[in-house]
Amino acid sequence: MRIRSVVALVAVLSLAACSGDTGPLSTDVLPDQPAVTQTAPPAETAPAPNCNPRASLRPAGSLPAPGDMPAGSYMETIRKRGRLVLGTSQDTLLFSSRNPFTGKIEGFDVDMGRQIAEAIFGDADKIQIKVIAYDKRVSSAADGSVDIVADTMTANCDRWQDVNFSSIYYEAGQKVLVSSSSKAKRIEDLGGQKVCSAAGSTSYENIGKVKSSKPVIGVAKPAFGDCLVAFQRNEVQGISTDDTILAGMASQDPYAKVIGPRFTEEPYAMAMSQAHPEFARFVNAVLARNRADGTWKKTYDKWLGDFGAAPEPPKAQYQ
Repeated sequence: MRIRSVVALVAVLSLAACSGDTGPLSTDVLPDQPAVTQTAPPAETAPAPNCNPRASLRPAGSLPAPGDMPAGSYMETIRKRGRLVLGTSQDTLLFSSRNPFTGKIEGFDVDMGRQIAEAIFGDADKIQIKVIAYDKRVSSAADGSVDIVADTMTANCDRWQDVNFSSIYYEAGQKVLVSSSSKAKRIEDLGGQKVCSAAGSTSYENIGKVKSSKPVIGVAKPAFGDCLVAFQRNEVQGISTDDTILAGMASQDPYAKVIGPRFTEEPYAMAMSQAHPEFARFVNAVLARNRADGTWKKTYDKWLGDFGAAPEPPKAQYQ
């Protein structure tokens, strides 16, 4: 079992102010952002563009050999630089969190990035992790601050306007975490109460769409680790995000439980700049290979196997 103690969790959270490096390569950590408490946005928002957010760019063909990237491609630019820059968080348990014993950021999402680095260099360690806030995931990919973002990021039509997404690599759905003594059975039972989620996440937006007798009060924090601290201090009555992330939180807190059915679909994809469509095609070729050769399943078993047998990986859809 990969369940750590609550003390270890506190160590992870206390390290959040440290550098975001996972190895000898240099790194750049963004400063913490102030928390915001407000009612989550209402459901009456402008309609999203009509698209299939799961459909990505089709791979161009077979993968080039590691170290031999096509001339003029963005993959060649990355190879010449000597490292892939991955944007992610450092406190999303099981997906991208700092190991309190090694100081390295690790998890399912980090391994997704490492697999791209391995395909480019033949060496998964040639990766630099840049810790980014949840509400900077789209902008960091769009402006080239990072090469790729893998950070429990839902592909949706609004975001497709600003970035290219890979094919879907994980299927999640939103639930809510509450105190083990709570009488609530689902998020609708938390009307009039405070529920925390990360600023800039679709999870936070979805809180405002919950129909209950009283509006659920959305509380936005810079990261889900901050939500967990607020929950443990009784500043909020719940945390709402994707089910697997919540399961990781609940494994760290014996006084918490995850309730209710999934009330959203959250297809995870990696985000990249639209300036380099060949890179998105390359990433999709790596994902296709990893689905076929069992790498995806091994990655699932490594990080999420405590929650049961690995499902079939999400099938790729292309434009």
